[in-house]
Order: sequence, then C-alpha cells, then structure tokens
Amino acid sequence: MGSGPFGHRPAGRFNLDIPAGEVLFVDPSPRWIRAVRDGETVIDSRRVKMLHQHGLLGRYYFPRDDVRWDALGDVEAVEPPPGAPGMDGYVAIPWDALDAWFEEDEQLIAHAIDPYHRVDTRRTSRRVEIGIDGEPVAATTRAVALFETGLPTRWYLPLEDVSAELEPSDLNTACAYKGVAAYFSVRAGGELRENIAWTYLDPRHDAAAVKDLACFFNEAVDIDVDGEREQRPATPWGQPGWWRGPRSTR
Repeated sequence: MGSGPFGHRPAGRFNLDIPAGEVLFVDPSPRWIRAVRDGETVIDSRRVKMLHQHGLLGRYYFPRDDVRWDALGDVEAVEPPPGAPGMDGYVAIPWDALDAWFEEDEQLIAHAIDPYHRVDTRRTSRRVEIGIDGEPVAATTRAVALFETGLPTRWYLPLEDVSAELEPSDLNTACAYKGVAAYFSVRAGGELRENIAWTYLDPRHDAAAVKDLACFFNEAVDIDVDGEREQRPATPWGQPGWWRGPRSTR
C-alpha cells in the first residue's frame, strides 16, 4: 500500500523491473487466529497464511477444516486469487462479516495485522509549523514524529501548541495498529475545515507516545519543518469528504 516497495507510489527503487500489480506473496503465519460470530468461535486456526496483494491490505487465509461452516450462516468464503502459491484448500472470510477477531488472546480491530507494517514514534525538537491557506494554526518544537509503513510522516503536536480552536467531531475511525481516532474540525480562512485533524485517546502498542496529541492531515494543510515546506502527499485523505468513503489507516 502507499509508498511501500510494492505500493501504488513506491518511494524507493529496485534494480530491476518488477510487475508490482501482478505480484502475490503468500506468507505462513505463526500466529493463532480466531474469530467469533454470535458468541460462537467460527474460526480457530494455527495454520494461517497471509496473502499480500498489490493495492490491498493483507488478508488471513485458513484451511477449510479450521472454519465452522455450520455457524457461518450465509457468510460466503473468499477463494484465493489464481496463481497464489500453496493456497489449495485455503479460504478467507470477510472481516466485517464476523463480530470479533483475535490474534493469540488479544482482540484485533479494523483489519488483519501485517507483520511487515511498522509504526515508529520519535520525539523531535524540529520546529513544526502548521498553516491553512496562509493562516497559522499550530507551531511547536515538541512534536512526536510518527513513521508508518507506506504513509507520509505524521507530526503529532501537544494541544497547547495548537493556536486554532479544535472543534470535536462525531467521526471516529479505527486503525489496526494505532487504535481508534477521534477527529477535530478547524475554522480557518473563513470556513470550517471538517475532520482535518485527529487524536488518539487510547492508542495501541507502538503508538502510545502520541496519546492525546493532535495531528493534521499533511494532505490538507501546509506543514513547514525547520522552515522547509513539505510536499502534500497524494492519498485518499486529501479528498473532500474522504470519511464518507472506505476508511483505513492514516
């Protein structure tokens, strides 16, 4: 996904031409995966494989014997795409068709966990300034930089260093790696910029350092880091009303 090696807009370069859109990578997983529907465990597998496919999130596939078909009702299995190696007898189940998913004994949210996806946070004294249409809305030398696979660097700022008024929104989204985000709208340039910033009140695991900090979409604001303007990335979150379409990690 994104700027990863086989993503839509790879940031790096290989030393040979690879038809990225045609590559399928099947990875045996050591993780115990279970899923529940209507209070019953309908998937229980220690023989999981993850399929990585260009432009899509990684997906768990299970041997048919590890699925309780009698408890799935009208839920339809997803067959692996043609050419996926070592996937005979394996199927996937749509994530949203089940009530809860577990990796070992921890509940997952949003989608399957990709073992090659990283979230790293680093405190930084670089000066980060945020502006909207020439109007300053935040400035800090106490940011936390969040580096996430395939995504632009996200700059998280203390709320005290945001000069614009953050108006809480009703929107929440879930990220498998960082947790549930709560959103803010901001009045700038004479208009309300909806859901242009967010925070994590109870972040998961590696995102713990950004708890209660605010982050603005690089796609929708001007960000200067040590006086140098960052280029606005091209992602789905740069589109007006992005929250009305499919959502995934930011």
